[in-house]
Amino acid sequence: MNQLDHPNIYSNPNKKSERRLLLKLSGEALAGLDAPLDFEKVDAIAKELATLQKDGYQIGIMIGGGNIYRGRDSVQQQNRTDADHMGMLATTINALAMQNSLRNEGAEVQVLSAIAMEQVCDTFTERKASELLEEGVITVFAAGIGRPYFSTDTAAALRALEVGAAALYCAKNVDGIYEEDPNKVPGLRPYDQISYDEFIQKGLQAMDQTAVALCR
Repeated sequence: MNQLDHPNIYSNPNKKSERRLLLKLSGEALAGLDAPLDFEKVDAIAKELATLQKDGYQIGIMIGGGNIYRGRDSVQQQNRTDADHMGMLATTINALAMQNSLRNEGAEVQVLSAIAMEQVCDTFTERKASELLEEGVITVFAAGIGRPYFSTDTAAALRALEVGAAALYCAKNVDGIYEEDPNKVPGLRPYDQISYDEFIQKGLQAMDQTAVALCR
């Protein structure tokens, strides 16, 4: 994550600062072999992010919840709206874990949730998020956009646009964009680069299609 010259998902023409970045961090990136949260992994990521903060980067983080609960995987058993709300709560658990690890690294950090839960964290507004980022506070976005049927990929693209991030980076459990899931189909080579249109036309799944369309 400290290789900031790595190709990013998009560049924002409305960027407020070249040093303002948004990271989409998947829940799976935080998972352990036998537990939904591997705190050693969380601590390692927090250490990298704290270093970037010290280097003057303004960092927003959109965290997924797939390591705990993914709403769309339960639609045959659950009402989709309820299932997605459960997934949003899972992202909040991850956000609080990341906040704790960042504070242990001495970083300034605050969680903002798209769903009001005042006893747990503050509620997201574009103004509040932009003010925190301008002050250099690592801002962790929880609960996606607070609405069902929208993934945290799409929420990451939306937040990046709202806060004027210069770039959106996507950290998942694979190291690039492939034709198929490389965890299931070994031997695949990742794309060196790909356009938004080609990604959408090929129906690739490395990132949510709605998110890619929004970036385009």
